[in-house]
Amino acid sequence: MATSEYENSEGLEALNANLARIETLTQRLIAGFAQQSPQRPDLQAPDPSLYMKAASAYWTEMVQNPSKILEQQVGYWGKTLKHFVEAQEALRAGQLSAPEDHTPDDKRFTNPLWKTHPYFNYIKQQYMLSSAAIQSAIDELDTIEPREKRRLEYFGKQIIDMMAPTNFLGTNPDALMKAVETEGESLVKGLENLVRDIEANKGDLLVTLADRDAFKVGGNIGTTEGSVVYRNRMFELIQYKPTTEKVHETPLLIFPPWINKFYIMDLKPQNSLIKWIVDQGYTLFVVSWVNPDASFGDVGLDTYVEQGYLEAIAKVKELCSVKAINVIGYCIAGTTLSLTLALMDKRKDKSIKSATFFTTLTDFSDQGEVGVFLEDDFVDGIEAEAKLSGYLRSYYMTKTFSYLRSNDLIYAPAIRSYMMGEAPPAFDLLFWNGDGTNLPGRMTVEYLRALCQRNELCDGGFELLGEKLHISGVKVPLCAIACETDHIAAWRSSFRGVGQMGSTNKTFILSESGHIAGIINPPNKKKYGHYTSDAPVDGDAEAWRAQSEYYQGSWWPRWEEWLRSRSGKLISARSLGDSAMEPAPGTYVLSNIDA
Repeated sequence: MATSEYENSEGLEALNANLARIETLTQRLIAGFAQQSPQRPDLQAPDPSLYMKAASAYWTEMVQNPSKILEQQVGYWGKTLKHFVEAQEALRAGQLSAPEDHTPDDKRFTNPLWKTHPYFNYIKQQYMLSSAAIQSAIDELDTIEPREKRRLEYFGKQIIDMMAPTNFLGTNPDALMKAVETEGESLVKGLENLVRDIEANKGDLLVTLADRDAFKVGGNIGTTEGSVVYRNRMFELIQYKPTTEKVHETPLLIFPPWINKFYIMDLKPQNSLIKWIVDQGYTLFVVSWVNPDASFGDVGLDTYVEQGYLEAIAKVKELCSVKAINVIGYCIAGTTLSLTLALMDKRKDKSIKSATFFTTLTDFSDQGEVGVFLEDDFVDGIEAEAKLSGYLRSYYMTKTFSYLRSNDLIYAPAIRSYMMGEAPPAFDLLFWNGDGTNLPGRMTVEYLRALCQRNELCDGGFELLGEKLHISGVKVPLCAIACETDHIAAWRSSFRGVGQMGSTNKTFILSESGHIAGIINPPNKKKYGHYTSDAPVDGDAEAWRAQSEYYQGSWWPRWEEWLRSRSGKLISARSLGDSAMEPAPGTYVLSNIDA
């Protein structure tokens, strides 16, 4: 082909166009990074002393038990050399194929080339061998404190996951194949996605998990019909329109966590817990918390209890003309519900007939996976940031919880978006996950210091509104639902806290799956099952589970049967009446402050 013909070819035009787009995008990327505010180093990684302790422990073991260290090293060297020789032998024999692969299955390496192509297989096997060697070295450290060892295991795994060959373009066959197939278009689109995320987060890199334009709260999610019937500085109170002619006399009030927004319980109608509860014949109220800014720096746990819980309970009683109601607390809202119930017991307040706790921690003596972020190195940084700003940006909480499932919530989405050039999926759950809220400064520090670190609610008592509160003060009939694979509120820790509550009427349900999917588990999906038992909710969690009975399907109907027996007679459905201020989901849930 002549030069002039080549220059006019369609391929060259596409290449030149892509190069021009890359140049423009690169300029935007640089400008986007320039917007980034200085990052607090104490919120980016654990204190360097953790790694110094690990190194010291490793050298101590090398001196005291050199044969153990040599055995580890020689074992790793031997496996590495054996694999190299096998790969070389396959090539020497003229076989352009990988040697036999005995590495375990891993969903990151599903492309057949990871097993069949000598280049990709060699890289994968070496990564797996190195990962196993690092994990083994950490596991066998005997001279480091157990709490420090757990942190080292966690952050060691984070480094291992970050260095996976799938995370780099030159060693990701899926990304390379797509780049070839699209003549580089996928890489340009990936750069566009990266620039979009950098600009949207003011210079910080936070991968977009879901299509932000696919959902609108109150439009196609959060659509169960109802009205805001009360509002104060801390919350809007939403009452939902009845869908049955008769309802139970005792209303139900849900306190969702203020770390996220309440509509996790009201996504699509077919998986909406809120709609399902209303359809069972209950007068349902839900608190929608304010998204705080710097002006909420004075707000503490006492504010949430007094201006949030107690005021919402009093308003529901007034609107429904009843003396007592049933309540639900989800996650941190369940922890604070425990404080509220203990305070009400001190005050002889009988406004609560029963309480339900979703994935709630009250005993923090074993904090589970999230405990790696509850040591002083991180909490000191959070306290300094909270005092400086008056609140903690949702950005920090989003990053923290994402790193509890980094492969699913960071690396895999980043690969799809930045290397494959794919648009974020229209997934309502991930849209909600990215719609975070800020936390008031004083409340954040109180929660982390007094409840999480010092475990005051279970050990010695927590001072609140002039009273010293203890977990034993939770005396109303209660039902607690925990989730088997919860990374945030470990079910065994949840069980231990419920066991210390003073109620003589306790029901515990263990749902399959995690912090969200285990709770938002509608019966029509027939997806996750659950365990429960008539045995006392105390003592060892594993002993309770060993003699519990497994049931297929959602726990919702089982819980509703429990709630029904505590909800009174059937009466004519309550209309929203003159108390309606504006349609659900209200205005507080739409706020996206994150300065």
